[in-house]
Amino acid sequence: MSIKRIDVGARMSGAVIHGNTVYLAGQVGEGESVTDQCKSSLSEVDRLLAEAGSNKSKILQTIIYLSDIADFAEMNAVWQGWIDPANPPARATSEAKLAAPKYKVEFIVTAAID
Repeated sequence: MSIKRIDVGARMSGAVIHGNTVYLAGQVGEGESVTDQCKSSLSEVDRLLAEAGSNKSKILQTIIYLSDIADFAEMNAVWQGWIDPANPPARATSEAKLAAPKYKVEFIVTAAID
């Protein structure tokens, strides 16, 4: 089975396709608020999934890291407005120290490709 990499960088790829599955690198967004960062991150998820030949209705699993779990409700409000309600993925959310202090949320997505 072949492996295809999208947005290849020196340390990582933005996404990796293996078979009928695409694995996205952790996506962090721009902005001051959790809401802004969520919207920015999920926009990048949409872009990468489209480039891989998938979309949010085919997400199998999402892992969400928040720098402060107190932001759970704010993140969830954006997530619920973005996700395909007919096809919600398996999901876990946890508090974690992210790569830089400015980041408040990170999304790690695995999705199917038809």
